[in-house]
Amino acid sequence: MRIRATVAAVTGALALSAFAVPVAQADDPSYRETAAAAFEAAHSGGAKAQRSAAVVGDLDASFSNFKIASVHKVGTTNQVSTKVTYKLTHGADVDLGSLDFATGPYIYKGSFDTPDNVIFGFEAATCVEASTTVANCTGYVDILPSEELLNSDAGTWKGGALLLDYVTGSYADQGDLATTKVLRNSRLTVNASPEPVKKGKTITVTGLLTRANWDTGKYAGYTAQSVKLQFKKKGASTYTDVKTVKSGTGSSAGKLKTTVTASVDGTYRYAFAGTSTTPAVNSAGDAVDVN
Repeated sequence: MRIRATVAAVTGALALSAFAVPVAQADDPSYRETAAAAFEAAHSGGAKAQRSAAVVGDLDASFSNFKIASVHKVGTTNQVSTKVTYKLTHGADVDLGSLDFATGPYIYKGSFDTPDNVIFGFEAATCVEASTTVANCTGYVDILPSEELLNSDAGTWKGGALLLDYVTGSYADQGDLATTKVLRNSRLTVNASPEPVKKGKTITVTGLLTRANWDTGKYAGYTAQSVKLQFKKKGASTYTDVKTVKSGTGSSAGKLKTTVTASVDGTYRYAFAGTSTTPAVNSAGDAVDVN
């Protein structure tokens, strides 16, 4: 599996079989590295063989009411941080006000037992105790596309949460708490020409549909996709579909081109409905004067 804090980096300082840190350092360690080490330990062969419930680990805790945005549009360079809230139910031996304990959300691609990729937040969640055994927690999952995503990661992910005891090395880990989509961000342009144009003459509408390529760190043309050309008459508030255009392939990857007959003043745009890996996007409008 791939984890935000790579196993090689983590294991240099934190043994997977004993990720605990000294009490004197309990307020110092990097949360994400500790969480990654704990997660790796929880999903090792031995730990999986001992599973008998939805919650893995030896801490008395469970997670519920996990809420996360339904879609995350991730480009090639900018960090995407998404807020997560959840309820943590824990035993009397867990003191969330102590530096010995930390909890946080994460998302994973694939199965809970053997995920393809896992992403944590940089910091632990903050929690407000609702009772002696229930806390409402808020944390973040921080996605860095250039470091942790491949194109194959685009699609549906699931949410999970961890509770860690830094001193004893105990933990509670629970997955399948929610679903979310991590998608390759899309871009779409339009240009209608000539401007102005005489009534009855031909207007050529070009454009370009691209999406983030996480393997190369660049945007590239999204080929062979159906994109609608839409028109909004001057003074109107909504667009209507004119025709469907297929984005180009090969050396014309992602390019759009079609023609229409000039009739009245108005604005053209392209609209892409999205796919399972790429979000929907509309271009800006390009106004054309017809005389």
